[in-house]
Amino acid sequence: MDILINPIVVSVVLLCMLCLCRINVLLALMISAIVAGVVGHIPVAEIMNTFINGMGGNSETALSYILLGAFAASMTHTGLAPLLAQKIGRFIKSNKYMLIAILTGIAILSQNLIPVHIAFIPILIPPLLHIMNKLQIDRRAVACALAYGLKMPYIVIPAGFGLIFQGLLADNLTQNGLTVAKGDIWHYTWFLGIAMTVGLLVAVFVSYRKPRIYKDLKIAEVVGAEDCEKFNKNHYITLFAAFATLVVQLWTNSLPLGALVGLGIIFGTKAIDHDKMDKLINEGVGMMGYVAFVMLVAAGFAMVLKSTGGVESLVAAITPFMAGSKVIAALLMLVVGLFVTMGIGTSFGTIPILAVLYVPVCVSLGFSIPSTIIVIAAAAALGDAGSPASDTTLGPTAGLNADGQHNHIWDTCVPTFLHYNIPLILFAVLSVIIF
Repeated sequence: MDILINPIVVSVVLLCMLCLCRINVLLALMISAIVAGVVGHIPVAEIMNTFINGMGGNSETALSYILLGAFAASMTHTGLAPLLAQKIGRFIKSNKYMLIAILTGIAILSQNLIPVHIAFIPILIPPLLHIMNKLQIDRRAVACALAYGLKMPYIVIPAGFGLIFQGLLADNLTQNGLTVAKGDIWHYTWFLGIAMTVGLLVAVFVSYRKPRIYKDLKIAEVVGAEDCEKFNKNHYITLFAAFATLVVQLWTNSLPLGALVGLGIIFGTKAIDHDKMDKLINEGVGMMGYVAFVMLVAAGFAMVLKSTGGVESLVAAITPFMAGSKVIAALLMLVVGLFVTMGIGTSFGTIPILAVLYVPVCVSLGFSIPSTIIVIAAAAALGDAGSPASDTTLGPTAGLNADGQHNHIWDTCVPTFLHYNIPLILFAVLSVIIF
């Protein structure tokens, strides 16, 4: 009974129900945050103060997305993005699976080799929608492919965002009494990578393999840029600006500063006239502003959830049901992790919360170190794909819905939830038996 009235369970279930009923994600997050606070016995005035104060947690991310949106608009206006889309289209010819494979590969590189995260999506995907429409590709398959590329690498590959995730996991396990080296994490989390690969293959070759017809609508930002056939001076300047953005980001560890430098190069060299500056910034806000605001509101929602103490009480409530069984314990811990990450929207932020609670449970039940790593990594990553407030889902939607024909909840969140969270849970539970 305590589980059913837990603030996290109530609020996350409510959030999912509201989103499935097509209530705007921003409003759904705010309503769910208030309900979580009320269930957690926090005064309403304090709930809103906590919510607003918590929004600052994603302020850098939100600013990054706004500036990167403007940078994406700049790449489109110089004709570089449509030109790249044309070359990809000629390369793949009529092979839709090759296009999906290329986009998956680019998404993987965006996490590890060139860590720009979702910034490439609004740049590259809108000009490719015409090709997808022509090939009658089900965009739900593309959403799953992009989500795979955004999520699998940080779980498995110890580079870029993966190095951050795995380092965070190793540090929190060590702080809670289980000494683990950062370099050991990927030796075991590859098992979760297999789970996600299975989910990707099912999505692309089974669930969404049939043709789906979309209207071939013109996208305002892409119109007029299709006619360029060869690289010109402005294209090379834009490529240099993109390279400079990456270098500054890696040097200063600041994505907003990198994007600002990139924009400075584009406007400073007059690759785009100064009189178009306001228009491009407005397009950047229009392209990524919604994602930025959702991330801000999600941070406020996460702060309210943390303030209720719901995670600790939820773990305490499920502990009696474990009955000394590793399999049952793993399953229950994964379900709780799913709820927490679905609410918070970030697997990185979930690790410190879960590690302090789960490590003692795993040790007391005799989990091996590999199975402990796999279960906690999976519990933290669960829900990242499928959460309405996660950049793993918001990113693909930002690109695929450029022409208004891709629904965030039903075409991105539900497909990614089903195809990744289910195999992750199954493989993580299986790890307890195997390792």
